[in-house]
Order: sequence, then C-alpha cells, then structure tokens
Amino acid sequence: MFNETPFQVQRARMMAFGLATFLCAAGLPSHAAESAGTLSSASNASVAESLSAKQKAIPLIAAFAATSDLAKLNSALALGLDSGLTVNEAKEILVQLYAYVGFPRSLNALGELMKLVEERKKRGIQDAVGREPSKAPPTGDALLAAGTANQTRISGAPVKGPVFEFAPVINQFLQSHLFGDIFERDNLDWQSRELATVGALAATPGVEPQLRSHMAASMRVGLSASQLRQVIEVLSERVDEQAATRARTALTQVLATRSGG
Repeated sequence: MFNETPFQVQRARMMAFGLATFLCAAGLPSHAAESAGTLSSASNASVAESLSAKQKAIPLIAAFAATSDLAKLNSALALGLDSGLTVNEAKEILVQLYAYVGFPRSLNALGELMKLVEERKKRGIQDAVGREPSKAPPTGDALLAAGTANQTRISGAPVKGPVFEFAPVINQFLQSHLFGDIFERDNLDWQSRELATVGALAATPGVEPQLRSHMAASMRVGLSASQLRQVIEVLSERVDEQAATRARTALTQVLATRSGG
C-alpha cells in the first residue's frame, strides 16, 4: 500500500506508442526527433502546468504493473478509479503495457483490475465503465498508413536507423499494430498513453535511452515540463527513488537537447 493517503476527490463519470521505445537504440538522430514542435494530443488537450489526480495515478499504475507488485498495483488502480479513471481507460493502459513489459505482466495486471472492480462492486462502488473506441481501426494498407502517420507525429520525424535496417519487420509491427491497431483506439488519449509508458519505463532498469525518447514524446503530445516533473515527484514518493532518478535524468537530457544545450 502507499505510504500516503490516496487522493480524496469526487469520482468523475468520464472517461503502444509501445515498442517505439527503440527510437534511440535504433539510431534516430536526436536533432531530428527533438526539433519537431510539441503536438496536440488526440484529444486536443492544451499544455497545462499541473497534472490532475487522475493523471498522477497513471504512471503509478504502469510502474507497479511493470514490476508486478500486485499489492501496490491494486492500490494504484483504486486511486485511479477514485480519481475519475474509467474501467475501460484502466484496461486500455494495462493492455498497452504488454508492448513494454510483456504479456505475462500485462495479463497479471488485468487480472488484478478485474478482481478490484468486483471487490468494489461488492462494497457498493459502481465505477464508471467508460466508452469503447468510437470506430474500428482500419485494415490492410490503410492501417499501415495510419500507423506510420501516428508514429511520425509522436516520434517527431520518420523513424529510421540501423536497427530498423537490420530487422525491417520490427518497424512494420510498430506501424501496423502498435501505432495502428492500438493508437487508433481513441478511448484513451495520447497524453495518458505516454504517462503510462514513462511510468513503466522509469520502473524498469536498463531502458534509459527508451525512457528518454518517451519523455520527448510526452512533450510532443502536449505534456509540459512542469507536469513531467510532477510525474517524477509521484514516482519518488510512491514508487522508489531509483525510478524517480531515471525519470529525472531523462527529462533533464530532453530539456537540454530542446534548448540546444
């Protein structure tokens, strides 16, 4: 359980960029990725200075899913639901994470969410289910085109490099499945997807280049440096200082690159 009392807020009834973590390892030029301006998220959310309670819960959920700490994941999921996260949004976060932490951890986390929702029902808590994606993803060539466009927007430039030349099929999977099948699902906005990715990667040792790529991507989809610093604070307070340090280092490097330092 958390050391601090979970946020007590009124529950709102509202509602993979995954494997692209290879960007740095694949040799995408940093100047090309970083020179792209900040993009609006799929929900057209504007850059803000503070994360909502709901947003703060997302990196915690992802971090504990990544480490398979199911007791703390249960608490983080409860915090998210109490802060306005819908059941379908929580599902979407955990489904996306298979691209970062693997199917076993993703499946275990989904099982924990299912158990929590049932327990809350027994206590008389009716969590908002939330909406399904508004449309089915395209198929065939249209899916590849949509996924490639999404990948380029989030990455800041067309994705290329030695890894993709060595194994071209990985980029096909990224474009058609992750950025196509998953990112075309609009029942979770891109800012939330990046918050989840940052949380999962920060909790995972050895993926610092990919964490740095996703810090940059977070800013491209509309998250501010101030909001990302709040993510670091939440990781420090509720996960561990190692995760916070990895995230802090990544953000510092991204900001230095963006400022030309």
